[in-house]
Amino acid sequence: MTGQLPLLEDLLPLEGKRVLVRVDFNVPIVEDPDGTRRVGDDFRIRAALATFEFLLAHGASVTACTHLGRPDGKVDERYSVAPVAARLAELAPEVALMENLRFEPGEEANDPAFVMRLVDGFDCFVNDAFGVSHRAHASVVGVPAHLPSAAGRLLAREAEVLGHLLEHPKRPFVAVVGGAKVADKLGVVHALAAKVDVLIIGGGMAYTFLASLGHEIGSSLYDPARREECQEVLASGATVLLPEDCVALAHDPERVGHFGQDIPEGFCGLDIGPKSAARFAEAIASAATVLWNGPMGVFEDPRFASGTRFVAEAVAACPGFSVAGGGDSVAAIDEWGLAGAIDHLSTGGGASLEMIEFGDLPGLAALRDAARRVGATRT
Repeated sequence: MTGQLPLLEDLLPLEGKRVLVRVDFNVPIVEDPDGTRRVGDDFRIRAALATFEFLLAHGASVTACTHLGRPDGKVDERYSVAPVAARLAELAPEVALMENLRFEPGEEANDPAFVMRLVDGFDCFVNDAFGVSHRAHASVVGVPAHLPSAAGRLLAREAEVLGHLLEHPKRPFVAVVGGAKVADKLGVVHALAAKVDVLIIGGGMAYTFLASLGHEIGSSLYDPARREECQEVLASGATVLLPEDCVALAHDPERVGHFGQDIPEGFCGLDIGPKSAARFAEAIASAATVLWNGPMGVFEDPRFASGTRFVAEAVAACPGFSVAGGGDSVAAIDEWGLAGAIDHLSTGGGASLEMIEFGDLPGLAALRDAARRVGATRT
């Protein structure tokens, strides 16, 4: 599947060509005391540099385009890419940056008129925005219908790694899925249950699974509409590990309790307990491939950070091939200085999950369709 993606080399020769690059520079913007707005974390900008360097080295002129936040199709200066452009100018001064794509309602609607405005003046297109390639937006699926197109270095690597996990993972294959909302991840949980050797479920979503087994969960996160689906996953025959203990917060915010799988009324589970963390870490240590997406608790609060940290350190120490994705997971990894020990940090949380669930993404399909059209024209 991923081998069919057109790559940057397929666009050669590029001398004198004008290339539009869709990037994902949806980065945090912070405001200094003097009112200056600047990029708070430039990881996503730096991740695109390899693609820019290839294009520039082969004589192309490069213009990047991105979204920033959710301006809902209206010009909103709070979401101007000016701070992003300033940081990009420091890292890649030869690359221009368009204003926020989502200032235009035609972006999210994939409006043909807006697509034609985007392609005007360009000879080629590169998608290096894996994080939005699950969106059928104008800059993701509309542009490749009109220009010779290819995957950038970042997108190609993401597709390669995740494609390998889906098709040929080294075993044992262990997946760790966390986060708050069970509804957001049940699809990928179902998909992973059929592919992995061990599926570990933590975070707020775990409480609906525990409730489906008849456990008391106090006032923890619970989605009763998903109870039967959780039961189906647990009855699927897959090896599923759920928390055996938890750390919970009382309605009195100063009172923290430690419980087993049953949480009394008046308490809300916010982290896995030490017994669960040790069991999860043991399973991760045995993996030849490990995938982690989503924290084990509210790690932003030090009282509920130990479970996520234990799992993060276990993934980093795993002798097998490790992949971590999702904004919260990557933030935790960065906070604890573990990024260098993870084999692949995915830039696309939702995109990663949708690719695992469905096996493809609209943005990837659009690139392959573009390649087929170019091939048909050449023959």
